[in-house]
Amino acid sequence: MNNLSTKLIFLFTFFIATNAFGQRDSIVLKDIAWDNSSPAGFIELRIPSGNNLMQGFIYKANGRQKHPTLLLLHGFPGNERNLDLAQVVRAHGWNVIYFNYRGSWGTPGQFSFKHCVEDVVNVVGFCKKYQDSLQIDASNIALFGHSMGGWICLKALQQLPNVKKGFALSTWNIYSDFKDIKSDQQITEKVKQEGGEIFVLTTPTKTIFESVVKEPNYFNLVNDARALSGKQIIMVDEHSANKEIADAIKNSNKVYFDYEVWHTDHPFTNKRISLINKVLWFLDR
Repeated sequence: MNNLSTKLIFLFTFFIATNAFGQRDSIVLKDIAWDNSSPAGFIELRIPSGNNLMQGFIYKANGRQKHPTLLLLHGFPGNERNLDLAQVVRAHGWNVIYFNYRGSWGTPGQFSFKHCVEDVVNVVGFCKKYQDSLQIDASNIALFGHSMGGWICLKALQQLPNVKKGFALSTWNIYSDFKDIKSDQQITEKVKQEGGEIFVLTTPTKTIFESVVKEPNYFNLVNDARALSGKQIIMVDEHSANKEIADAIKNSNKVYFDYEVWHTDHPFTNKRISLINKVLWFLDR
């Protein structure tokens, strides 16, 4: 073998190796080549829930066919919306729906944790009703929730027999935060710790938290492990405080469960590409 051939083989091998190892934390993006008959787009939505209409929108994927659809579930109160993730998932061929729960961010109605779970169920119903006009494949809907949205994701999955996948990012362990709070004074102190009243929520923070103290078993996700046994679930955290929840779900799960702890902060500031790649892989599996 001559020297030139040896160099070419080395360069080719280096390229393949570099490409393979680099894929874990990199993602290649390109502009969407529009289907002129049904281009990707943005549509504002008003989604019925209870007696109210929730504000939301859909990032519609490119093409005339019905598309699998991801629902983004925001946190408490929801400053991080993960719309960078939404844009990439849409470019990947999925619709993405974002909405504001009842009583949050200008959506009318009363905010409560239970209402948030009901809202997700109602959004799935909305997707089924308007699957033709919004080009939604109602048989392939997945949930992605961050923080409180992670808790909502795991609670709502139990009420959605046709939704098989849920990605819970840095799930807020609401039960753990309130299990030792019993008195009215302790609730008041907890409100102060959380920053006081939140102006983008219609319900006083103390009232929201009182519901957790009154029904601790409902908020304890460890109790829900068996109800989640038939779901595909990924939990990713920036701490190990949810290990008890993860272990309970893993021990009961019959389909697929993955739990990872990453070295990052609550909004996953330094892990956005890794997060996007993880979500895309999960949606494709």
